[in-house]
Parts: sequence; structure tokens; C-alpha cells
Amino acid sequence: MNQSLSFKEKISYAAGAVGKDMVYSLVSGFILYYYNTVLGISGTFTGIMMMAARVFDAFNDPMMGVVVEKTHTKLGKFRPWILTGTITNALVLFAMFSVPEKLKGSPMLIWATVAYFLWGITYTLMDIPFWSMIPAITKTGKDRENLSVIGRTASSVGFAIPTVCTMLLVTRIGGSERAGFMFLAAVVGAIFIITELVTFFGVKEQRSVSQDTPSVKEMFRSLFSNDQALVIVISIILFNTSLYTTTQLALYFFKYDIGNSDLYSLFGTIGGGAQILSMASLPILRKKWSSKSILSSAICITIFGYLFLFLLGTFSVTNVALLGVSAFIIYIGFGLATVLTTIFLADTVDYGEWKNGKRNESVIFSMQTFVVKLASAVSVLVAGVGIDIIGLDTEAEVQSAGTIFGLRFIMTIIPIMGLIAAILYFRKKYILTEEKNKEIADELTSRKA
Repeated sequence: MNQSLSFKEKISYAAGAVGKDMVYSLVSGFILYYYNTVLGISGTFTGIMMMAARVFDAFNDPMMGVVVEKTHTKLGKFRPWILTGTITNALVLFAMFSVPEKLKGSPMLIWATVAYFLWGITYTLMDIPFWSMIPAITKTGKDRENLSVIGRTASSVGFAIPTVCTMLLVTRIGGSERAGFMFLAAVVGAIFIITELVTFFGVKEQRSVSQDTPSVKEMFRSLFSNDQALVIVISIILFNTSLYTTTQLALYFFKYDIGNSDLYSLFGTIGGGAQILSMASLPILRKKWSSKSILSSAICITIFGYLFLFLLGTFSVTNVALLGVSAFIIYIGFGLATVLTTIFLADTVDYGEWKNGKRNESVIFSMQTFVVKLASAVSVLVAGVGIDIIGLDTEAEVQSAGTIFGLRFIMTIIPIMGLIAAILYFRKKYILTEEKNKEIADELTSRKA
């Protein structure tokens, strides 16, 4: 029977999305800067360490999907893990940005490494069940699309808050950036817990028909047999890595090229507003164009924004208004693509059930958590190794012309290459049109009847 979500459930789900992406934004956007500039750890070490963590997640995230599938409690199978993961992740978040000043050399590297690994593990505990709830608590395609838009729009709000506020706050509280980051991590962690409690108590899980839970071996087999899920996974990796690389280096750009790190907050504010606007407009756009066409257009828009930003740098144009225009263009495309890839991934759950006979929402959505973190880690690796290669000196007041050009190249041209690869691959391999999805849904209904 179809089940429409109440307004309370939608707001409760949105609250959790805001809190969890505030945490993710703080870590993905500022951990390289914190480790490299504040603690003095090399960019190359940070990038390699984070890639190692993501290799570990290649096994940890899908296994968490299996654990969620095997969970059966009075509270459901998703909410207990959301609560557990939130509390533990908030504590680890504070520890990650609270490296004791007395630690130097190897002890500091060990603390930073262990904290980052634990952060990834505990974030997985809550993130996989959070997104896995979408196909589990929505029965119609319309409800699924609406909740995906709500969740992703709320996530964008949460992601934008640290982007906008972090550099404005850490340089003005605590007496130093080091103390400022520690204080901010504590505040974000507290907000995280509160918002997830809203989701925990406000969203009620629907009882699903019991089905056999796959083993890890069967799970990997089912993932690789769902060719459309793999297409979305690879596309998300390429797209997010491109954007995250720019995000990682934008702070360096404004601090060392423009000479004003506060402008990074303005860049993030405009970009975040554009992202939210584009997400909210998706239902309107869907009435006129197909999802596949919208995604292609969104990525082309983002590429244009990158080219515009590169040209501004090439001709030494540092006009704030024009920089804001480039941020607006880049993030409009990114906002649309973020929601659409979530909808596409949800559609592959039905496709997997139609093709393989097993639904396994958590298994499929465990890949989303993994690929987003993988994209973040790859971007940190590119950015970290890149700033070492171009010779960026975090203690120098002025960088060389070659260093600045290299910075602009890594944060614009390399992402453009990734975006072109993403859209060409997606358009060639993804076959689930609106018509095909309807055929699959009708056949699944017939099977159950």
C-alpha cells in the first residue's frame, strides 16, 4: 500500500540532513587546511593517509550495509544506528580537531591518523542508514523524489553553514586558529546530536517484508551485478572529486592569491545559495525535461563556471562580484547533479530487485557513503600533493607566480577534465529513463500481487 510521508516526517528528516552535513562540511572542507596549515603536517602525508582510510572504507561501508540489513529491533533497523553513529562521531569529531599542542612529530601524526580513521568509521554508522531510509519509507516515485530533494536541499544548507562561518569564526575566537577549530568542532558536534535526535524521534519506519539478508560475498556479487548502480557510483566519484578539489583549494586561493581568507566565506555563501536554489527548482525542471537531460545540462553549467573562474585568474581579475558570479554558476550545476544522482541511485534499488530478485536498500546506499568519502579523499590527495608540487609555502606572505598559476590550474582545469569524463560515461552507460523505471515498477507490483 502506498504511504505518503507527513509534514512532520519530512521536517524531521531534513533536520538530520542539516546536522550531518555540517559535520561532513567541516571535515571535508577544512581538514587539509587544519592538518597542513595549523598543525604543520605535509599535504602529501594528509592526502595519502586519507586515501588509505578510504581503501579501508571500501570494505567497511558495504559491510555496514549488511549489518543494517540484519538489524531488527522495535525501533526499526535504521534509527538505532543513526543514534549510535551520531553520538560516537560527534565525540571523534572533537578529538580530531583537538590535537594536544604538546604532541609533535610522530605522536601527532598517529593522533591525526587514528582520529581520521575513527571519524570515517563512526560517520558510516549513521550515514548509511540515514540515506537508506529513503526507498524504505517511501513507496511511490513521487514521494521518493520529494524526500530526495528535501534531504539533499537540507544537506546543502548544512554543508554551507561551516563553509560560510568557519574562517570567520576560527580566526576570531579562542585566540588562535588552533583553539578556534577546537571550539567550532564542539559546537558543530552538539548541533549534530540535536538534529539527529529530531530525525530519530520524528521519522517512523514502516515495517518491510522480511527477506533473506545477503552475506558479504553475496552482497558484492549483487552490487557488481547491478550495472546501473555501478554507473551512478562511478559518475558520483568523478563529479564529486572534481568539485571537492576546488573546495579544498579555494581557501588557499583566497588566502594566498587574493590575500583575504574572509572572502572564502562570501564565495561559500553565494555558492551555497545557488546550490539550494537549484535543488528547489528541480521539481519544476522535471516537468519539462528528463532527469538525464537536466544532469547533462547541470554538468555543462558547472564546467562553464570553472572556465570563467580560470579566466578571471589568468587575467588577474580579483573583482569580488565576478568571483561571486563564478561561484553561483559552479554551484547551480552541482546542486542539480547532487539531487539527481541520489534519485538515480534510489531508482537502481528497484532495478536491482527487478533484475536480481533482491532489494537491499542499505547495500546500495552504502556505496553512496563510500563514494562521497572516496571523492573527498581523492580530492584531498590531489590538493595535498598538488600544493607540495607547486611549492606553496604556508608561512610565506607572498607566493611565486608559478605557484599561483599551478594553484589555479589544479582547482579549475583538472576538475573540468573530471566533469567531462563523468558526463560522457554517464550518458553512454545509464539506461534507466522515466519510462523504463515505470515499466520496472509496474512489473514489480505484478510480481508481488
